[in-house]
Amino acid sequence: MMSFDFENYDDLFVSPPKKTKEITPKSVSEISNEIKSFIEGNFNKVCVKGEIFGAKRADSGHWYLSLKDENAVLSAVCWKSTASSLKIRIEDGLEVIAKGKITTFAGKSTYQLVIDSITPAGEGALLKLLEERKLQFLKEGLFSEEHKKPLPFLPETIGVVTSQSGAVIRDIIHRVKDRFPSHILLWPTPVQGIGAAEKIAQAIRGFNNLPQNGKIKRPDVIIVARGGGSLEDLWAFNEECVVRAVYDSDIPIISAVGHETDTMLIDYVADKRAPTPTGAAEFAVPVQSELLYTMDVFDNRLKNSINRYISELKSKIEGLNRGIPNLKDILNENTQKLDYRIERLDIAMKNFLTIKQNLLNINDVKPIYIKTITDKYKERLLSLYYRLEGVSVDSVLKRGFAWVKGDKNQTIYNLKDANNQKNLTIEFIDGKIKVAPDTKKDKNDNLLFDF
Repeated sequence: MMSFDFENYDDLFVSPPKKTKEITPKSVSEISNEIKSFIEGNFNKVCVKGEIFGAKRADSGHWYLSLKDENAVLSAVCWKSTASSLKIRIEDGLEVIAKGKITTFAGKSTYQLVIDSITPAGEGALLKLLEERKLQFLKEGLFSEEHKKPLPFLPETIGVVTSQSGAVIRDIIHRVKDRFPSHILLWPTPVQGIGAAEKIAQAIRGFNNLPQNGKIKRPDVIIVARGGGSLEDLWAFNEECVVRAVYDSDIPIISAVGHETDTMLIDYVADKRAPTPTGAAEFAVPVQSELLYTMDVFDNRLKNSINRYISELKSKIEGLNRGIPNLKDILNENTQKLDYRIERLDIAMKNFLTIKQNLLNINDVKPIYIKTITDKYKERLLSLYYRLEGVSVDSVLKRGFAWVKGDKNQTIYNLKDANNQKNLTIEFIDGKIKVAPDTKKDKNDNLLFDF
């Protein structure tokens, strides 16, 4: 007999096992694609704030980086086409707001942000980075006053680094022509966005690399300029490559970036800072009319000074004249002394000739005396002949040298004068040939515009 506890009556019955639905296996690619579709569908438009770190530019032009905060890290990529249009440069330590979409990278089973745009996370982030760079360059001595060069008083050629289009270059040209017309060379560059800083630095170094006496005149002073804008727009002039190019320049540089209240790092390292591009032109050249007026003032002062000096000398001479004895009497007395000395000289010369004549009339002495004189002068004449022959043109040419002559049959002594001739004539001991100097085209011809 068995006893049952009806409260646990259900325990006497076992439920039949449930049938589980079999899961169809999928390939890795299928799973990756489903995850990619899910993530991109739910994170198609995102806006992420974080600090850039680990940024690097690939040879393809794409940028690979990460955004981080105190708790997490997000991988990101910025394609070349997008990076070229950004207003700021991608660099470590900059806090930004990045917009784009989240997608996956199946090759590493990771997800990443594909960036469409980047802006600083407020102007404070850029100002912080600007201050850090400023302190770094100060420590290196890039802003020292001892390194700054004086501007030329009256430059013949002014180099300008700015955009080819826009009001900046027009303002500079007009202001220079109004004050003192000088030759202007423009090296056109972009003045904002990715790559602008490198192009600006390249232009500064390019001007410095022009030869002193080349076909394109090397500038005596360089103006680096652009109009106003936000801190992001002007950021290219805070980049390290621009600051170091200005510091290394042998040509004095005037910076004219933004408005008067804008101060970029280029302003600290430049030899002169102008509040505006127009102001830079005013620093570069003086006012021609003012120079002419000043020259007239100096000319009048010089003439008056000379007239006063001559008048003073005239008065002194007149005063001295009154104390001088009769010049006619002094002259007559000295004339008499001269006549007396001439008479004595005439008598002495006659006596000398008489003595020599008597010596020549002695038959035994005459042949020997004449032969001694002729032998002496013959020896001197032969010595002069040999010396002259040793330095004659034919003698030099016989020793293997050549005589180089220019367009006007003038002697050419060095390579510099030779390159300035259209044709050269080279004379050897047995003949002459004509050659033309080989001149090379200036590599920067296609980069510059003359005004």
